[in-house]
Amino acid sequence: MAEPMLAVRGLNAWYGESHILHGVDLDVRQGEVVTMLGRNGAGKTTTMKSVMGLVGARKGSVRYEGRETIDLPAYRIARQGIAFCPEERAIFASLDVAENLMLPPAVGPGGMSVDTIFELFPNLKERLSSQGTKLSGGEQQMLAIARILRTGARLLLLDEPTEGLAPVIVQQIGHTIRRLKSEGFTILLVEQNFRFAATVADRHYVMEHGRIVDEIANDALEANMDKLHEYLGV
Repeated sequence: MAEPMLAVRGLNAWYGESHILHGVDLDVRQGEVVTMLGRNGAGKTTTMKSVMGLVGARKGSVRYEGRETIDLPAYRIARQGIAFCPEERAIFASLDVAENLMLPPAVGPGGMSVDTIFELFPNLKERLSSQGTKLSGGEQQMLAIARILRTGARLLLLDEPTEGLAPVIVQQIGHTIRRLKSEGFTILLVEQNFRFAATVADRHYVMEHGRIVDEIANDALEANMDKLHEYLGV
């Protein structure tokens, strides 16, 4: 079997003196959508930030397309073709939608055209000259995802993309993720809403206390629902 697009082994991470990740192992294969599930504070976001080199210190192995990245700075990791969409969305308030959208550099060929982005997110075309501060939460999330699609990155790390959004916007985000998968993108997704995750993902990792404690195939989710409720405290 070919090496996974992303292979994480024995990943440890720290913020200052705080040891957050304790030997995380996970794989994401090309073309998959994989979610990380777990309670708040389990280490899901820190895992994404560690993959991107955005933590204070990290040890272990993070291989992307067969290349070790553990010693690379964050900007060089991004240029390998990995894009991170943070939970806080990081929209520049003083810039309008068009400026936010065009800000990131290309990291590889095949970035999504602006016309295709507007097809995915027609709201953005209507708000092109609106400042970041004037956008709704859903529009900000659309813009945050749209911004990384322009870059040519092929592995997308999406942190809580549906958090706090209206159901109609959640449906649109789900449609977008399924379309991106059909077009060959690979996605690692942090998601609190496992019922939403079940509509888009191939597999799920469950995190507790900075460790991966279980892996569940999407078609086995219903059979593992009692265990999942226990993990997530729902």
